[in-house]
Amino acid sequence: MGGESTTRTAPRSGGTGRGPAGGRTGQRLSGLAVALGLVLFLGGFAWAAVVYRPYTVPTSSMTPTIDMGDRVLAQRVDGDQVRRGDVVVFTDKSWVQNAPVVKRVVAVGGDTVSCCKNGKLTVNGKEIDEPYLKGGAAEIKNFPTVEVPAGRLFLLGDERQGSLDSTAHLDDGAKGTVARADVTARVDAVVWPAKGMLERPTGFEALGTLSQPGPLRTIVLLIVAGAVLVLAGGAYGPIAKRVGASRGRAGTEPARAR
Repeated sequence: MGGESTTRTAPRSGGTGRGPAGGRTGQRLSGLAVALGLVLFLGGFAWAAVVYRPYTVPTSSMTPTIDMGDRVLAQRVDGDQVRRGDVVVFTDKSWVQNAPVVKRVVAVGGDTVSCCKNGKLTVNGKEIDEPYLKGGAAEIKNFPTVEVPAGRLFLLGDERQGSLDSTAHLDDGAKGTVARADVTARVDAVVWPAKGMLERPTGFEALGTLSQPGPLRTIVLLIVAGAVLVLAGGAYGPIAKRVGASRGRAGTEPARAR
């Protein structure tokens, strides 16, 4: 009839149905993304828990590299893996009772270390550039030449003027050195506040191989990738439902009056 109008509607099987939003392939892919994301996310944290230990540095002896109260991640290592320039965590009862200590290794067994020549630390007669001091003075008063015994380490704080390090224990039987076996971990990064990975101690390269960074960057990448996959997979259903609803509304249109 002339005054009537009809409306064309989307088929009942359109995107506004009560079934799962999106096609079967999309649903399967979103489920796979969530599952893979969970594996990467949880696996990254599990790997970090096995490889790393967190520490809070209680003093300013490693300033400016690590400030008092900073939270660091240290890779579990054996003392035999320690190299010059490493910032390590160790325990030595002659230094501190029942507490870990964080210092930088500047010389290893067989080295001769002294300070200072032209304002720089000297190891085996070589002047060491230490950019991590950020322009701070390397000179330490009353620091005679020390020959480091085999199997031991000579350690300094990056805050050279006030750090209670090997120079404060020179009168000990081990001349201020620490046994390699006392080292439990090597600091990779400052995570709170988020200062990132420690600067590479390139000034020691001429004396021997430097330690390689731990797998922290890879672990962070796995965790981030896992989180992205979980969020993307979980968002697929709501997005597909909204798109389907939009298409359903677009398919409903008035027909010509007749």
